[in-house]
Amino acid sequence: MTTETAGKTAAARPARAAARPGRRAVTGAFTGLSHLALAVWALLVIVPLVWTFVAAFKTNDEIFGDAWTLPQTWHLDAWTRAWGKADIGRYLLNTVLVVGASTFLTMLLGSMAAYVLSRYTFRGNRLIYLMFVSGMTFPVFLALVPLFKVVQNLGMLNTFHGLILVYVAYSLPFTVFFLSAFFRTLPTSVAEAAFIDGCGNTRTFFQIMLPMARPGLVSITIFNVIGQWNQYLLPLVLMPADQDKWMLTQGIANISTSAGYEADWPGLMAALSMAIVPVVIVYVIFQRQIQAGLTAGAVK
Repeated sequence: MTTETAGKTAAARPARAAARPGRRAVTGAFTGLSHLALAVWALLVIVPLVWTFVAAFKTNDEIFGDAWTLPQTWHLDAWTRAWGKADIGRYLLNTVLVVGASTFLTMLLGSMAAYVLSRYTFRGNRLIYLMFVSGMTFPVFLALVPLFKVVQNLGMLNTFHGLILVYVAYSLPFTVFFLSAFFRTLPTSVAEAAFIDGCGNTRTFFQIMLPMARPGLVSITIFNVIGQWNQYLLPLVLMPADQDKWMLTQGIANISTSAGYEADWPGLMAALSMAIVPVVIVYVIFQRQIQAGLTAGAVK
């Protein structure tokens, strides 16, 4: 029996050895296709952004003449028109104010709610969590009319604080869902050690658990900033009258719709570039913080 078993094992080794090159070939082909798909996806994202930025320095004739050539002269007139005449500077400041306040409130309230729902056991815990999660399944289009009436009855129509509260309400479900799963992965021994050292619940959350959750906080902050920065439908419904309080998306849409047949395409591209560049800068900064926070959060 021993000799037969040894013979079978010896016969099986060449078969396994022959199978490994085939597996490596399949893995190599899959890796190559993955890299090719990522390269195509990167081109689909990067090329329109670069074209938009370059077109902001062209004239209307250069844009419609040969869209893929560089401008003969790098004009800054479109940027000046977009910033001053189209009042993009005011809309950009309004957007920064609203998105900054709403993101801060969303992260503060969402992190506290997610921490309590994920780390404490009490009656109704699961029900409250499911109510937050169900908010992600409710389309914003179905709530526009009742939402308009509620904000109007509260006297917050055409106000920044009314729009901020609506942004917070629509961003909380995904924030709580995302952070609840992240808080569950944090070690309970650290919180227990903090309680033994005399820390209360509030101090333990803000000084111990929240720094450990920094990678998750940074990630969800990126999603919230980008989602609220690009929001068009809610400002259009809740800020219809006062043009001085418009958001950046409303100002950009106004450039393309108010020009008629004499559209200022370079000015529109300049306005789009002004809306894109801050988001890209914030994304790059937060990405660096994610890489630095992975180790820092684990050590803490």
